Amino acid sequence: MTALEPFGARLRRAMDERGPLCVGIDPHASLLAEWGLDDDVRGLERFSRTVVEAVADRIAVLKPQSAFFERFGSRGVAVLERTVREARAAGALVVMDAKRGDIGSTMAAYAEAFLHRDAPLFSDALTVSPYLGYGSLSPAVALARESGTGLFVLALTSNPEGGEVQHAVRADGRTIGATVLGHLALENAGEEPLGSFGAVVGATLGDLSSYDLDMGGPILAPGIGAQGATAADLPAVFGSAVRNVVPNVSRGVLRHGSDVVALRDAAERIAEEIRAAVTPA
Repeated sequence: MTALEPFGARLRRAMDERGPLCVGIDPHASLLAEWGLDDDVRGLERFSRTVVEAVADRIAVLKPQSAFFERFGSRGVAVLERTVREARAAGALVVMDAKRGDIGSTMAAYAEAFLHRDAPLFSDALTVSPYLGYGSLSPAVALARESGTGLFVLALTSNPEGGEVQHAVRADGRTIGATVLGHLALENAGEEPLGSFGAVVGATLGDLSSYDLDMGGPILAPGIGAQGATAADLPAVFGSAVRNVVPNVSRGVLRHGSDVVALRDAAERIAEEIRAAVTPA
C-alpha cells in the first residue's frame, strides 16, 4: 500500500490555504425535514451531495457522521461511500466521524474499514474512542502511520456526560483526559509541521489551562454555533494550541438549507471569522 503524505502535513496545508474549518455532514431526520427532504435514502443522497457541491472545494475538512448514513442500511452506506469519494475528489479532507473503539482484531477491522487505501469508505482520518484503554487503539495507530491517515481521539468532549470519565483522576494524580493527551503527545513527537494524531476537545468547555493541549497534533473542536461557543472564544479555551484547532460547525452552516450559494456563503463567512480569531495580531 502506497502511503499518502502524512495526514498532519496535509491538514496543516489545507488549514493554511482554506482556513481552519470543519463542516459536519449530519443528515438527521429533523434537518432533512427542514430542507424539505424525505427521511429516506433519496433525501439522504440529495442532502449529502448538496453539501459536497457547496463547500468541498473551498473548506479544509468535511466530517460525515457515519450513524446518520448507517441507519438506512446498505443503501445509506453506499451514499456515504459516494459522499466521501466526491468530497475528497473536490479537495476536502474527510474525517469520518464513527467514534470506533474496540480491541485486537476487531479494532484492526474497524481501522481497515476507514483507513485502508483500498476500502470503499477510505477517509483521511477517523474519530476513535480510547476508553477501552489507549493501547486498544494500537491497530488503528499502526494503520494510520502506514497509510498516511490520521486519528482524532476522544479526549475532552463537549457532552456533559463525558466528564464523569474524562475528568476522573487516576492513582498518579492525572485525569483520564490528560492521560489521553499525553499519549497523543508521544505519538506526534518529532512530527512537523503537525502530527497526524489529534484530540477531540470541546470548544464549550471554558478554561482548559490545567490541560496541556500542545500535544503536537490537531484538535477537532465541536461546539461552535448551536452548542453555544463562538469563534471569539477559541483563544481563551485553547491558549497556545489555538493555531492547531479545527473547529467543527454543522448547524451553523446546514441551517441555511438546500441553497448551494447560501451554504457556501455561510461556510466562507464562518471560516473567515475563525481565521481572524486564531491568527495572532
